[in-house]
Formats: sequence, structure tokens, C-alpha cells
Amino acid sequence: MLTALSIKNYALIDSLQVNFNQGLTIITGETGAGKSILLGGLSLILGKRADLSALKNSDSKCVIEAIFDVSNYKLQNLFKKLDFDYDEQTIIRREILPSGKSRAFVNDSPVNLSGLQALGEQLIDIHSQHETMQLMDDAYQFQVIDALAKNTQDLQDFKAALKTFKSFQKEYDELLKFQAEAIKEHDYNTYLLKELVDANLVDGELQELEETYETLNNIEVIKEQLTAVNQLLSEEQIGVMSALLAAKNNLQKISKFSSKYEDTFNRITSSSIEINDIFNEVESLQDQLDLDPEQLTIVGAKLELINTLLKKHMASDVAELIVIKNALSEKVSVTEKLDDTIADKQLEVESAKKAIDAVANSLHKKRMAAIPGLTKELEAILQQLGMPNAKFNITLKQTESYQNNGKDQLAFLFSANKGGAFNELKKAASGGELSRIMLAIKSILSNYVQLPSIMFDEIDSGVSGEISNKMGEIMRDMSKSMQVFTITHIPQIAAKGNTHFKVYKEDVGEVTQTNLRLLNHDERIVEIAQMLGGIEISTSAMAHAKQLLN
Repeated sequence: MLTALSIKNYALIDSLQVNFNQGLTIITGETGAGKSILLGGLSLILGKRADLSALKNSDSKCVIEAIFDVSNYKLQNLFKKLDFDYDEQTIIRREILPSGKSRAFVNDSPVNLSGLQALGEQLIDIHSQHETMQLMDDAYQFQVIDALAKNTQDLQDFKAALKTFKSFQKEYDELLKFQAEAIKEHDYNTYLLKELVDANLVDGELQELEETYETLNNIEVIKEQLTAVNQLLSEEQIGVMSALLAAKNNLQKISKFSSKYEDTFNRITSSSIEINDIFNEVESLQDQLDLDPEQLTIVGAKLELINTLLKKHMASDVAELIVIKNALSEKVSVTEKLDDTIADKQLEVESAKKAIDAVANSLHKKRMAAIPGLTKELEAILQQLGMPNAKFNITLKQTESYQNNGKDQLAFLFSANKGGAFNELKKAASGGELSRIMLAIKSILSNYVQLPSIMFDEIDSGVSGEISNKMGEIMRDMSKSMQVFTITHIPQIAAKGNTHFKVYKEDVGEVTQTNLRLLNHDERIVEIAQMLGGIEISTSAMAHAKQLLN
């Protein structure tokens, strides 16, 4: 509930501080006295966008601060979600700077407007003609039905089930789309994969194949050169091996004379061993040479195949071709397994659909059960409010499509006159009738859910006499379970309040200011008498005012 409000430098308000109590609070005042200014200031607290023109003194900042007792509202989770500091005595402050910038604070911590609006919706409902138009909105009509049906948990379960269902359905649709694309590429991918598999690729084989091909392709030249090397090494008269042997024998004869000769002898001995080894290697290489045209053809074909594949797949080596082959294998495998994957996902979708349908059916049954009671209560209250022939025909039809709150299609049909045809509210009810319907709905809701504080802005417009008296009684009954404010011009309603404030304008020097004053019992008598008979208060008006208050 709203316990205190402070407004500084806003419109015609210089400085205003007021405390509020539980129950029904009445706000009265002459037309133009500034009741709308009070509502405007309170709207800023609830997150309405600021306007620089609202500053009374454009050189100073405007500060509006409200204190709410939220101890009974169970808002801890909302504060946590919004990342606000929770306090049972929550202070909300808005500041409008001369520069035009505005700032908002909750319990002295800066907050953004969207978060402030989310919190404000849970704190106070300023009910004006615009809010009455909510009656025509499906979402609001569902809120009314669901409040009476106690569907809070089912609605949470439905939203969770809907999220799961949509997620599975999206995955299923994406799989089908992927399958359609994959099928187009499957045959080509299979062909490419077979080509790479048949190539029997081995990492690093390209270099080996190229060497083998060069050897086989130049075998005659290689043989010729190896034979020449063999002859140079082994020729009996001028061969390297014979010359080394002679040099070795000569050095051996003098090796004992000096270490220098011995070192030279050892070196030539080593060279002789190495040359012999080379000779043997050359002979081995000669023995390995075998002219094999068939092998040359095989190696050449393999080389040509690899080079063709490298070019086709724009790969740099065989290792990259192997990577491409594995990727193609995975694609082909996934495509071939897609039917099983899609079937599994379809089962998940069907299971999620059964779960969401179960909750939707529960919502539907509870709503159907709540409609007769709501209809009966609405018609009974409206009869008291001067609409004896008002009738509602609330229909609920289950559809196949999923909405955010179930599968139902709701229609609030109304007839104001006896024997009249049922029609949509916006076509069947006048502005005054809509206001009374909204009051009736708010009255009913107050018995089922913890509503935030509510401020009725001349909801009694267009009514008088016994009907206005009954409206006052309804608002007074509502105030037993919640804080209710009403701005009114009707004396019968004003007399029903627990507390009564008067909005008035006064001239201070050369400046007109708006103020708000709590009236005592005698002042209330005078105010209500003026509402009854005008500025010139008659004895009968005073007597009538006392009678109303008593």
C-alpha cells in the first residue's frame, strides 16, 4: 500500500507531503484544482516517461518520492528478477532535471524505467477511462477468468510446457529442412566419398609415389650411371679402390715413424672402408633395378588420380584429402541416419504436445467452471448499480492453436437491455456502463487475489443518486482487503471514505499553487455540503452532509 507521497516542483505543486492509510481514501476538489496533477505525479513514480514541461520552476529539479509498504505483496522474487534491493518499506523516487534528463531510484539504487514499470504494476493501479478500455482486451478478460479459476500454477506450467514444445518443434522443423537439403546432396557426396575411398589414400604417399615414378621412368639412365660409378670404383688399373689400396700400403710403411703419418694412414683406411661400402651399395642398387613397365603404369595412374583429386577438392596434400574424405563420410552417415534422428525428435514433439495439451485442458476445465460464477456475480452487482437487465454471455471455445495462456478463445458478450441481443462489450456498452462493469470486475477480483492499491479516477462519472451510493459501498467493501483511492465529484461516494483529502488551488504572491489537505470531520461536512449545494452552503445541505457521513 501507498503510505506516503512527496512532490516537489511539479506542475502547480511547489511542495507537497502527505501520508495515507489503509481503507478507502477519498480525494475531492473543484474542477481544475489539480487532481490530474496529483495523478500525473504518481504516474511518474510508476514509470511514466518524464516531460520537461512538468517542472514548475525550470531552473530546479522536480523530485517525486513515494513510500510503499510491500510486506504483504510477496514481491521478493520480482525484486530479485529486476535486481532491485528489497525492503518491506520500499521507497521509489523520480527526479526530472532542468536539462530534461530523468532518473529513477528504488530504495536509493538507480533503476531503469522498464524495471520501474514492472514493479509499479504490482504496487498501484491507476484506473482511468483508458484503463476501462482494458475490458475489451482478451488478455485482461483471461486474467479475470483465471483469477477466479485459480489458474496461477497451471498458467506457469503451461508457459514452461509451451517453451519446451516450441523448442522441440523448432528442432524437428530444422531437421526436416536439413534432410531436404541433405537428400539433394546425398548422391553427389556419396559419389565423392566413393572416389576418395577407392583411391586408398595413405598420408605421405605422394612423395614416395613421385620418387618411384621418377625411378621407373628413368631406369636406363640410372643403370648407366650406376655402372659407370661401379667401374670408376673397381677398375683394376685406374679404379678408385685400387688407387686407395696402393696409397694405403705406402702410408702403412711409414706410419710407425711419426704420429702424423699414422693419422694420415688411419684416415685413408677409413676412406677405403667407406669407398668399399659405397661400392657395395651401388651394386645393391643395380640389383634392385628392374625394368617394369606395368608397375610404371600403375604408379603413374595413382599419381594422376591423386593430382586429379587434389585439384577437384582444392587440397594441398593427401592429408587434407583424407580430412575431406572423413568429413564426407560423416555427412553421408548423418544423412543416412536422419530418418532415425527425425523419428526420435518427432516422438519428443508428440510427448511435449501431450504434456502441453494436458495443461491446456486443465486450464479450459477450470475456466469453464469459473464462468457461471463470474457471470452470476457480475450481473448481481450490475443490478445494484442501476443495470437490472444487464446480462453476460461469456463463451470459451478450445482451438487447435497454442496461445501464451492456453488453447482457448474467449468472448465476453454483453446485453444491457432486456431482450437485447448479445454483442461485444465495445459495441454493447456505453462509457458509463463500462465504468460500472469495470468496478464490478475489480470488486469481484478483490475477493480472489491480492490486488495492488487502486486509484479510481472519477469512475462514478455519469451516475448519481442511489447508484452512486451503491458504487461507494462497493468501493468501501473492496477497501477492507486492499487500499482504495477514489477521485470523485459525487457526495454520496465521498461520504463513504475512511479518510478524505481535498485538492485545492491557492495564490501565493503572484503564483498559483496546488495543495492537498487532509480534512477532519467538520471539514468533511462542509466539503460534502458544498458538493451537494455549491459554494453557498444551505442548512439543508449541511444536514444532508451530516446524514451521509453518519
